[in-house]
Amino acid sequence: MSPIVELNVGGEMYTTTLSTLKKHPGSKLAEMFTGQPKLRTDSEGRFFIDRPGTYFKYILEYLRSNQVPTQCIQDVYKEALFYDIEPLIKQLEDSPQIFGELVARKQFLARVPSYSENIELMIHIARAEAVASRRSSVIVCVVRTEEDAARCQDALSSLDMDKKSVVKFGPWKAAPGISDLLDCIQMDVEAKGYKIAFQPHVTEKGFRFKSHDFFYKFLFTWW
Repeated sequence: MSPIVELNVGGEMYTTTLSTLKKHPGSKLAEMFTGQPKLRTDSEGRFFIDRPGTYFKYILEYLRSNQVPTQCIQDVYKEALFYDIEPLIKQLEDSPQIFGELVARKQFLARVPSYSENIELMIHIARAEAVASRRSSVIVCVVRTEEDAARCQDALSSLDMDKKSVVKFGPWKAAPGISDLLDCIQMDVEAKGYKIAFQPHVTEKGFRFKSHDFFYKFLFTWW
């Protein structure tokens, strides 16, 4: 192979050296150019990589100068994982953005039973109720302790609603509280492209528990 390599990464054109691409021998990127190249070429003969080209410049800059990117951290991290550039992966994981997501938030959510499944259930319920409507709502029950879970079950028996349409989160054993979990729910639903907001769900007077101790209404806006 020529020591100078021309690349087409998702429609973005790059020129670099073979030694730069093979700087980390154990990486997937290095393997692409080891021996007979394992890549297709475009109409101009450039090696084609079917990945987002915008972020490859940060990968290339790291390979050239060991400069860790300070922009588009989440997206560059995904590309570093794809190309399996271990030193860059580790340095990005030390950044506040990735550290906070992987070590703090994700570890917390891993202790909330069926969190991901409940997010999908919320979306399913909201979409089912969206026919000919601008907005649809989902009632969420959030309980942090086993005691609260029992009280919530008693409260559900008194509520005038379809019990199957109430999505229950918790209990969990971790420092973050109910407001933190509510923020996480909103973040993760919005990350899927939905526009939502939440508020305490207020029931009729005389209800034996303060409903906003457990119940929240998530409002999906469709247009």
